[in-house]
Amino acid sequence: MKPENLSLNTICAHVGEVPDEQFKGAISPIYLASSYQFMDVDVKRYPRYFNTPNQEYLAKKIAALEGTDTAMIFGSGMAAISHMFLAFLKAGDHIVVQNTLYGGTTNFIREEFPKLNIEFTFTNGYKAEDFEAAIKPNTKLIHIETPSNPLLTITDIEAVAKLGKQKGIVTSIDNTFASPVNQNPAQFGIDLIMHSATKYFGGHSDICAGAVAGNKDHMDKIWNVSKNYGGSLSDFTVWMLERSMKTMGLRVKAQTKNAKKMAKWLAQQTFVKKVYYPGLKSNPEYALAKKQMKGFGAMLSFELIDSLDAEQFQKALQLIKASMSLAGIESTMLCPTQTSHALLTPEQRAELGIADGLIRFSVGIEATKDLKADILQAISKL
Repeated sequence: MKPENLSLNTICAHVGEVPDEQFKGAISPIYLASSYQFMDVDVKRYPRYFNTPNQEYLAKKIAALEGTDTAMIFGSGMAAISHMFLAFLKAGDHIVVQNTLYGGTTNFIREEFPKLNIEFTFTNGYKAEDFEAAIKPNTKLIHIETPSNPLLTITDIEAVAKLGKQKGIVTSIDNTFASPVNQNPAQFGIDLIMHSATKYFGGHSDICAGAVAGNKDHMDKIWNVSKNYGGSLSDFTVWMLERSMKTMGLRVKAQTKNAKKMAKWLAQQTFVKKVYYPGLKSNPEYALAKKQMKGFGAMLSFELIDSLDAEQFQKALQLIKASMSLAGIESTMLCPTQTSHALLTPEQRAELGIADGLIRFSVGIEATKDLKADILQAISKL
């Protein structure tokens, strides 16, 4: 059956399985070989060429989920996004980048692009007109992130895609926070979709990986660059990722449902100054998020009132983990100023509206009553 005719959970469970022709096992076998026959074969396989059996088939699952021709798996989210950038940018080119996005991406652009003589402009906002105003004659790529990390800002995907098509500029998106479960940017015309597969693809806080999906022509350009940089992933980790993705639809939907409940509850608490979540009707971007997302995602951020210390609050939690990453089945919190955006200067964080007391909340699959109880007991200690 063609992937485009299958439902989400069916794609997660079945598409991208490596057939076990020898023993007819119910799951994909692992091909750990780093060397394959080169004579009398249709494909010359090599791990750095992203085409071992496990790599090849997992790419099919990711492409099916995003509705693209093909995809590639990388050793990390930053490997995926840096290879994507370097495939479409060379010395003298210019990129327009959304100003609200993952700190690691911002840091990569600010530190590495000047060495390569690649120009860049961070937008003043995240509206379509902000991107158009930043375009130059040598602009080759427009990159967005929606919902953004960590303030969950929402960018109009369709408007940016149309702008790119009108100007002949390639468009890309970091779709990590939404995941393919909640958002499919290719439906709105975006050319390249990137993920930190460490997050919702893996979902169990035990995998580090990245992915890019797009049409064949664009992905061929990325492959031509990536085979030289060596950012491929071990086949054991690829196998673990494919196994984890079988339950992604179930996991992310449960997490998204919980996040909406927690955002509404936090917004009603006197110890909370502000909640950032696109699924709140009070959010100015609620209508846009509803238009382009199937669900509002399982990530939110909030600020405690000034009299409460965010770090001490997280130390007082007993169930929710103070932890670096996100998107695991367990709920976690962190301070972006100390983790995801620690590489930015205080001034750069202030420009983005990232306060020292901001807490990013990755909501897991636990019962929300237990999460609420944990937050309340932590507040009581302060």
